[in-house]
Amino acid sequence: MNWKKLQNGSDIRGVALEGVAGEHVNLTPEVAAVVAKAFVTWLGRHYPSEHPTLAVGTDSRLSGPELKKAFIEGATAVGLTVYDCGLASTPAMFMTTVDDRQPVTGGVMITASHLPFNRNGIKFFTRDGGLEKQDIAEILDIAEKGDLPEAADGGRSVDYDFMTRYKAHLTDYIRREVNAADHDHPLAGMHIVVDAGNGNGGFFVDVLKNLGADTTGSQFINPDGRFPNHIPNPENKEAMESICQAVVNSHADLGIIFDTDVDRSAIVDRHGDPINRNSLIALIAAVILSEHPGSTVVTDSVTSDGLAEFIAAKGGKHHRFKRGYKNVIDEGIRLNKNGEECWLAIETSGHCALRENYFLDDGAYLVAKLIVQAARLRAEGKELQDLIATLRQPAESTEIRFTVTAADVQDYGRRVLDHVKDAAAGISGWHLVEPNYEGVRVSCGNDDERGWFLLRMSLHDPVLPLNIESDVKGGVEAIRAKIFDILKPFDKLTVK
Repeated sequence: MNWKKLQNGSDIRGVALEGVAGEHVNLTPEVAAVVAKAFVTWLGRHYPSEHPTLAVGTDSRLSGPELKKAFIEGATAVGLTVYDCGLASTPAMFMTTVDDRQPVTGGVMITASHLPFNRNGIKFFTRDGGLEKQDIAEILDIAEKGDLPEAADGGRSVDYDFMTRYKAHLTDYIRREVNAADHDHPLAGMHIVVDAGNGNGGFFVDVLKNLGADTTGSQFINPDGRFPNHIPNPENKEAMESICQAVVNSHADLGIIFDTDVDRSAIVDRHGDPINRNSLIALIAAVILSEHPGSTVVTDSVTSDGLAEFIAAKGGKHHRFKRGYKNVIDEGIRLNKNGEECWLAIETSGHCALRENYFLDDGAYLVAKLIVQAARLRAEGKELQDLIATLRQPAESTEIRFTVTAADVQDYGRRVLDHVKDAAAGISGWHLVEPNYEGVRVSCGNDDERGWFLLRMSLHDPVLPLNIESDVKGGVEAIRAKIFDILKPFDKLTVK
């Protein structure tokens, strides 16, 4: 068993079901049981003064119930009390660790986010947040070495309907913050459509109904691990087109879409236009900066120049960091520890973490905060999209992915980046962007370009993604042609 292959950054992920050619199961119930015991060992090392308890939930994947059952059996076999939360969201499983009534030592979510039906994974939380990459490596090392707790009596599994408490938490937050004349139904008169993609986000319809909103036209809210309608992923083109059309068909005021485990989200305005990626960052940044003037906003590396200008115009500081939601969140936490006020850390994928909410990437909380703002604006005859009317959008944008076929991917990738950096420095009108924390970012100022590009190494794949944006028609192609010419010496790159 190659335990290290199960690591995917700060998560465990693997193939849990047969059915996809060339993909063989490596995340079995037996593996899940061992991982549970390894997590107990890890908790003993890092929280030695506690007799640990766990809460475990799962998303709608077909393999979820069996893996959850095995994980719980592994933990109870070594004497732990485990609270079985059934179908849950990833953010809710973190909240079990900070619950004011019955906090647990570790929250565990069985999920693989938006990945295909045959995949699954495990995410871990303590009251200090999600586990880091090195923590996952340690847990898998414990599993591989068999450094597991001895069998012990007293272990038990308890059914725990935590999602009802989590829904009440969101409901109370919206009710309190809108502070409408109709206290119980502050969203009365608003029509909001939810698309859960048959993942776990359908519970948000209950939240909206309890607050008086009309949710007619909501779709795919019943959990179904086959994902028969579209991938539950706000970044998926088909998924976004589906929720946009649902808003138009229902004549709704607002649309909401979640990923499978509800740690990501995006919204759609009443015209059926998506507010995601740079637009979503700008929207929540506008809200945060109105509450916390001068705050730093941490984003990933592929955000646009227009977004940076927007944040600066709102009085904020844009800190463009690295790809990877944990990188972005950890950077926000680090800045605060070092005395630089940061209330928002957000990735273009939709992972959004707010300082007011434990720096937890919670798609439902993000949406709740935006709905509060929408309700307040509605009372003034305005809409959410009015907040980002001044956001400059590029005329063109694209992403090109180069697959690295060299044996040593990292070394080859570094050589490519060094070469591009040196070459770009010698091209008239091109300027290296500094500070820059990932790959090579270049501002392209020639009249036929007027844009930028970023070439970087993928976090997990043997791929060099190339993002290009331009403010003029034809600008992307002008920039792309020069980059491809620079890359001609590298025969181990193929366009994916």
